[in-house]
Amino acid sequence: MEVGITIQHAYEKQHPWIDLTSIGFSYIIDFSTMGQINRQTQRQRRVRRRLDLIYPMVTGALPKAQSWPVSPVSAASPPAPPCSCPQCVLVMSVKAAVVNGSTGPLQAPTARKNMPPSGAVKLPPPAGPGGKPLDSTGTIRGPVKTAPSQAIRRQASSTPAGATAGSPASPPGANGKNGRVALATLNRTNLQRLAIAQSRVLIASGVPTVPVKNLNGSSPVNPALAGITGILMSAAGLPVCLTRPPKLVLHPPPVSKSEIKSIPGVSNTSRKTTKKQAKKGKTPEEVLKKYLQKVRHPPDEDCTICMERLTAPSGYKGPQPTVKPDLVGKLSRCGHIYHIYCLVAMYNNGNKDGSLQCPTCKTIYGVKTGTQPPGKMEYHLIPHSLPGHPDCKTIRIIYSIPPGIQGPEHPNPGKSFSARGFPRHCYLPDSEKGRKVLKLLLVAWDRRLIFAIGTSSTTGESDTVIWNEVHHKTEFGSNLTGHGYPDANYLDNVLAELAAQGISEDSTAQEKD
Repeated sequence: MEVGITIQHAYEKQHPWIDLTSIGFSYIIDFSTMGQINRQTQRQRRVRRRLDLIYPMVTGALPKAQSWPVSPVSAASPPAPPCSCPQCVLVMSVKAAVVNGSTGPLQAPTARKNMPPSGAVKLPPPAGPGGKPLDSTGTIRGPVKTAPSQAIRRQASSTPAGATAGSPASPPGANGKNGRVALATLNRTNLQRLAIAQSRVLIASGVPTVPVKNLNGSSPVNPALAGITGILMSAAGLPVCLTRPPKLVLHPPPVSKSEIKSIPGVSNTSRKTTKKQAKKGKTPEEVLKKYLQKVRHPPDEDCTICMERLTAPSGYKGPQPTVKPDLVGKLSRCGHIYHIYCLVAMYNNGNKDGSLQCPTCKTIYGVKTGTQPPGKMEYHLIPHSLPGHPDCKTIRIIYSIPPGIQGPEHPNPGKSFSARGFPRHCYLPDSEKGRKVLKLLLVAWDRRLIFAIGTSSTTGESDTVIWNEVHHKTEFGSNLTGHGYPDANYLDNVLAELAAQGISEDSTAQEKD
């Protein structure tokens, strides 16, 4: 802070140069060339003046004031009396300490050149020998870097309500002092209101904003990263305006029972889980016999289940199936070849529901079912539109699954499982494709493919109910988490996910039969 105060007021008092060695910085600021010179390496670099407010005033006891050495420019004119503001007192005391503590006199750089004015401010004739002469228009010309209108706008935007800006003829430091005193008297609420008002002014003037999402929680944009970005942009002289994050809208506005309607073309408004198993009396070998063709002369390649050659016996070491380990079969639809011994073992480790899925291409043979625990699925129309679908109403789906005990088809039979976040609300547009997706989701529900029991990828909790590779939209009026609208590709994507589970338009006809 002392460095900023020193440089700021040395610049305002038109001192040609300043040495900052005594306060821990081994360089000299030359105001005539706007350069910074390292005293040890003599390396130079350009500096520029910031146009925002000066640093806050310091308080406390200060050393005795000392005068600056007379510069070549001011040698011809009578010396002006030293300023008594705290900033200048600090600057002069630091300079005096540097001069008294050095081994020899320092050679001051060339005097600061007078820059062409970009504007003029009318003032009454200044009193004192140090005043500048007036020109023919009665104005004082000086090295002003910003137009008066710009300076006035900047001062107005940074002055809080109730604080009066000082006149141009006020003593040095008076304006900043009054402004900072007024800011110091504001409480936290008023300061926040002032910051919001300034942000609105910046937005209205076309200043680019930096949106910061979910500063109070987890987000792809880390709050610390957002703050660092704002600091770097401010250091580069760029205006920064932090906007409020958009709100997460999970649910629609309240809907009365009379506004809830059934969905045309879809029977009922709810459905419970039905558990389908393979017919009793069929062994795994009898089930797989429908999907396989025996291969008498297998090719010399690996079985992708046991990773042994097809010409050699199966490498599976688990419970022994009743088939011979050297038998090889080919799946009828996709044509992939495996040890029959391996396929039987894979079937025994699954749901044993009479279906088989090729481990290579995922082609499904039979009707695939899952391990979804018992629950209820409700579906109906509500009189609200989703973002991106303003021309239709909304289909709301409500899934309810209670906690319970895992069955023999689950990862840990006999162990309890949890059900977090139920009832879960999901949404579809009431369009032709949206109703098609709903009908296929009903088939997936009946086949127990919507949910499963496993480990949550969000919380890491094990033995809990999780989604089973069929994505749902759980945000009604926003899309902050990626599970909301608008999403032009969602319906097509979920149709592809259902097809990967063996559910298509033909499945609805099979369910009716």
